[in-house]
Amino acid sequence: MANVETLEKLERRITISLPRNEVQAEVDKRLKVRARTAKAPGFRPGKVPMNMVVAQYGAQTHSDVLHEMIGAQFHAKAIDSDLRVAGYPAISAKTEDVADGHIAFHATFEVYPEVKIGDLSAIEIEKVKTEISEEDVDRTIDVLRKGQAHFHVKGEQGEHGDGGAVQSAQNNDRVTIDFVGTIDGVEFDGGKAEGYAFILGHGQMLPEFEAAIVGLNVGESKKFPLTFPEDYQGKDVAGKTAEFTVTLKKLEWAHMPEVNADFAKSLGVADGDVAKLRQDVRDNLEREANNRLQAKNKNAVMDALVKVAEFDVPKALVEQEIDHLVEMTKQNMAQNGMNPKNMALPRELFTAQAERRVRLGLILGDLVKINELKASPEQVRAEVERIAKSYQDPQMVIDYYYGTKERIDEVEALVLEENVVNFVLGKAKVTEKALPFTEVMAQKQQ
Repeated sequence: MANVETLEKLERRITISLPRNEVQAEVDKRLKVRARTAKAPGFRPGKVPMNMVVAQYGAQTHSDVLHEMIGAQFHAKAIDSDLRVAGYPAISAKTEDVADGHIAFHATFEVYPEVKIGDLSAIEIEKVKTEISEEDVDRTIDVLRKGQAHFHVKGEQGEHGDGGAVQSAQNNDRVTIDFVGTIDGVEFDGGKAEGYAFILGHGQMLPEFEAAIVGLNVGESKKFPLTFPEDYQGKDVAGKTAEFTVTLKKLEWAHMPEVNADFAKSLGVADGDVAKLRQDVRDNLEREANNRLQAKNKNAVMDALVKVAEFDVPKALVEQEIDHLVEMTKQNMAQNGMNPKNMALPRELFTAQAERRVRLGLILGDLVKINELKASPEQVRAEVERIAKSYQDPQMVIDYYYGTKERIDEVEALVLEENVVNFVLGKAKVTEKALPFTEVMAQKQQ
């Protein structure tokens, strides 16, 4: 068994010793092979003098041989000592106590920790649930109706009426305004517009701006102060108070379609059955709610596991995960039209997230192994079919996932996580909390 030194926590060191004559013999062997095809000005291929071959290829060949021989010996010693190496070893030359005729190196590396998970039955986890009410279905159908709304001038009689008794600007009306804003009496960029149209109450403008328009009649003006949020996207005005003057130029009310067969057909219900439309809406809401709840409950389980498990995390794995997160961030930035090519992202921004991901990966791996929680082919297939159900052509989505091993591996990882979540929930002290559907949907996705 190799002599393995323990340096600190997970850090270990192995000494690697190579006979110089064996290293040189391998170098000479490779250089002779290289000489058969070596080229140099004034010489035919394969006729280049050996001293020139050595001068041209000797250093790189020597480096390659050392790299391979060190790697082979390190691998053999790691296996001999039953070491689970995390990451890659750092190789440095050893200069003292080296046997005659040898060259020696230190291989410093980390090993995987022994994952110690506490008593799962002592864990307290709050599991959230929800139910879809008829009001939730009605609210969603109203959103769909608003998406098909068309507008009429308020006060003008038409086939759908004149907009009702309240003829002033109200939420859901489309308003066309002129406005000008000043800060300390001076107009600012983006603070002035003419004929600007938007729908009140849909969050297109700052809440204070929209509130000031509610109740105005066409032709009326209003002057009001507005303080921009500290985190407002316009940095020049963020946190400052402006004075706006708004004039309502045009006012239109929204006529929404009736919930009938035509409306159902417009949303893909071929026979126009409104009951089918409501069931489709309910199914979609339940699917989205389940996705949100699944993510939230999984996060609660992961938080509990992180707290109950004690072990050191290999720094090498954290650094690798940081590399992965940085690359993912750059890809996302590129997809959003930014150019991250020459952008230096501070690695410390990702350290906490990377350490948590590595820690959880080790915990999950340990739980899966000990408790045989592997994802079965049937579970993977069921998950693929569940994902596919929300698409217009489910079979195409199923074929997509089964088209490559990488894609199906992603689904298998999701199933593994779900197996662990269910296993932990089966052991822990679980309390259930019912949340309104609107609250579930309003919460930030985990």
